[in-house]
Amino acid sequence: MQDGVDIGFEVIADHASADSAREIWEKAVAAPVWQGAPLWLHGDLHPANVIFRDGLLAGVIDFGEMCAGDPATDLSAAWILLPAGAASRFFDAYGQADEATITRARGWAVLRALGLIRIGQNGRRGLPGGKPTWEPAGYATLERVAPPARTSCPNLHGHRDIASG
Repeated sequence: MQDGVDIGFEVIADHASADSAREIWEKAVAAPVWQGAPLWLHGDLHPANVIFRDGLLAGVIDFGEMCAGDPATDLSAAWILLPAGAASRFFDAYGQADEATITRARGWAVLRALGLIRIGQNGRRGLPGGKPTWEPAGYATLERVAPPARTSCPNLHGHRDIASG
């Protein structure tokens, strides 16, 4: 799996979120493992496996990866499927995720973003199994979970500050 992750990071090496994404991944790998009982998981939540109607989630499809395990896998949907800035509200409403679980979920979101980007690029190149519409979804996920760091910029009062998304 590490080889695939390394290739994914090579693909996004020039992206503004690359360093932040790598840091998130490394923290996720170092986070304490799930100690609870295995929970039922969809295992493959991403934009192609959900149905929205009138802006609301209407269904989840493709249960081919269904399994039991660490809920962080499916909780990564907070960055994969929800709008930017919604993850904290999602986890507040969920109420059962400790910091280690959220850290692992962010790592899963990075991993999924890398996979979506690579599959999308393969689609753009006309390669078998590629799906060109997945690349934008991957980059959107990447930017939600690892917003590009903003450099020093003037604020409204003319002072300069450093902020990261």
